[in-house]
Amino acid sequence: MAEREVLLQVRDLCKEFKVRSRKLGGATQVLHALSHVNLDVYRGETLGIIGESGCGKSTLGRCIVGLHTPTSGALTFEGAPLDYHAKEHGKALRSKIQMIFQDPYSSLNPRKTCKKIVEEPMLIHNTMPDAKKREERVQELMSVVGLDAQHVHRFPHEFSGGQRQRINIARALSLNPDLLVCDEPVSALDVSIQAQVLNLFGRLQKEFGLTYVFISHDLSVIKHISDRIAIMYLGQVLELCDAASIYAKPMHPYTQALLSAIPPTSPFEEKQPIELQGDIPSPIGEQKGCPLASRCPHCTERCRQECPHLKDQGDGHQVACFLYE
Repeated sequence: MAEREVLLQVRDLCKEFKVRSRKLGGATQVLHALSHVNLDVYRGETLGIIGESGCGKSTLGRCIVGLHTPTSGALTFEGAPLDYHAKEHGKALRSKIQMIFQDPYSSLNPRKTCKKIVEEPMLIHNTMPDAKKREERVQELMSVVGLDAQHVHRFPHEFSGGQRQRINIARALSLNPDLLVCDEPVSALDVSIQAQVLNLFGRLQKEFGLTYVFISHDLSVIKHISDRIAIMYLGQVLELCDAASIYAKPMHPYTQALLSAIPPTSPFEEKQPIELQGDIPSPIGEQKGCPLASRCPHCTERCRQECPHLKDQGDGHQVACFLYE
């Protein structure tokens, strides 16, 4: 089997934010949004990132596209450091990595027509100076994402939520990117529209050879679209493997509890959800030990003192848990 090409590499990525505490009289504290995240994203695959609200999924996506500057760690794209501030290739990197945002309403400029929204990246990056060619490209992209080309002069408020998300996708494709970071792109849509947009993502990936980092909190969506899945909790990746294995044989206690929350597919199916006791620890202040230690039924004293790292358990199934050492 041929070795897959690593398109994006994330190593020991940390992101911290400074917050003011009312309890401490306005003193500044550190919020650890991401803690030593390690990932490889292979060209042509869809890597699903899943976890509950506040686990750092969106922060990770924003660090990848340059909207957040990492506190420490390294990002590598196509074998070179991912530095958006570099004078020589920083602008070129922004054209290769694009983002599709969660809210199809607020992510579009209400004062611009669909045509101006989709062609704006081409003007900023000067990829197509000729106005006629730009217009042809906009109409082509509208057709690609399943919209009528005659609607290019409409404003965002004249489109439905699903149509607006298609415009977002067209805008992201206008620069022929290699990597798309999709931050919960279907969570604000109706279920029937979700299916249409997910099918569109699948078709575009085959047609243009795209690579996706697909962020979601919906277990069924992630299972449908992902080749591999990373489970995040409190700013850390706890488990990473192919989609089929993680649903068939979850290894980390948190993953087991998360997947047990999926409703049964049949009324005759007996399924007992795993309930993690206790509250989610605060990401503010000093972080010590495993992030799940205070809620895990298998917690030991070592778990409270040391933080486990991702280790391969065979066939690329990586788990950050002392139970498997």
